[in-house]
Amino acid sequence: MATGGRTGTIRTPHGEIQTPAFIPVGTKATVKAVKPDDVAALGAQAVLANAYHLYLQPGADLLDEAGGLGKFMNWPGPTFTDSGGFQVMSLGVGFKKVISMDIPDSPDDSAMAADKERRAMVDDDGVTFKSHIDGTLHRFTPEVSMQVQHQLGADIMFAFDELTTLMNTRGYQEMSLERTRLWAERCLAEHERLTEARSHRPYQALFGVLQGAQYEDLRRKAARDLGAMDFDGFGIGGALEKENLGTIVGWVCEELPEDKPRHLLGISEPDDLFTAIKAGADTFDCVSPSRVARNAAVYTRDGRYNITGAKYRRDFGPIDPECTCYTCQNYSRAYLRHLFKAKEMLFSTLCTIHNEHFIVTLVDDIRASIEDGRFDELEAEVLGRYYAPKATTQ
Repeated sequence: MATGGRTGTIRTPHGEIQTPAFIPVGTKATVKAVKPDDVAALGAQAVLANAYHLYLQPGADLLDEAGGLGKFMNWPGPTFTDSGGFQVMSLGVGFKKVISMDIPDSPDDSAMAADKERRAMVDDDGVTFKSHIDGTLHRFTPEVSMQVQHQLGADIMFAFDELTTLMNTRGYQEMSLERTRLWAERCLAEHERLTEARSHRPYQALFGVLQGAQYEDLRRKAARDLGAMDFDGFGIGGALEKENLGTIVGWVCEELPEDKPRHLLGISEPDDLFTAIKAGADTFDCVSPSRVARNAAVYTRDGRYNITGAKYRRDFGPIDPECTCYTCQNYSRAYLRHLFKAKEMLFSTLCTIHNEHFIVTLVDDIRASIEDGRFDELEAEVLGRYYAPKATTQ
């Protein structure tokens, strides 16, 4: 591994991904507010869609009939889908976000469910949950998740796992880890069956998902257990405290096979990206760049700020003078502020293009710095500017 991380290539039926790489999230077969050709133009190598959402609407069978996720959304490059496990456990539990964890004498877990409606019921076979859309009852098992994702047709998909939180007891984490291990075996078996049955479709890679929360022994056990299985790569998921991110990623990467990719689920902040890449992660996804863009928060090399500030009303400069994205090359802060205040939809499009470009390009720059042997220099430069104390509030 080179200083500051590693570089590599993931080969898929729809193209190669040069790593490290940031993968924008297109939850419902779209990066919100942005056309697929604009996603390509801002530099994205792949997109990740959400199996839970697409299963509920419009249905995995419809995407299968359309020729798969990429063809359905007119995205020619590589695609990822998650297993649905996170959303089943979070969205599937409704507004209060409570998961049923029936473990005797575990006050931390029972306290989470006190006086709140339970809408996601976990057992050793799978999860029964209510749709966040209409309240209808559904059930995901490892086999169902594989069937859904095969129909969705992404180049890379993830094994079904159980989401836990840092609030769960050590006892429950141990039980959940074993459940996820057994589910991983079932996912592999169903994946093998479906790959053979659907040989007319391009091969879909399957990544195992590593849990274990904040516990070193559980994280390492998960990495050893799943690393010994015939997965094409691995996803690092579950509860991760920011201050322990690099440590936990380091634990699992030390145990995982060197020749298989590692995807860290759900991060996009500059310091987290440097930390995770340094620890051995290869690809990343997160909804944050597009989500905060729609709420008027934009990234620059000197930190993030809100474009709606009064001082930008007559500011005819770009979001970031050093940025090469379409938005910064063509539009001013004053215009973007006007769009937001006028509630014009174009605002979300232009700010999302900028934010996604900023994070995608940052990871591209990190990749180049690893190859050039200047990772540490780039890290100091980027983070020194981005997190520098500001003399005035932007």
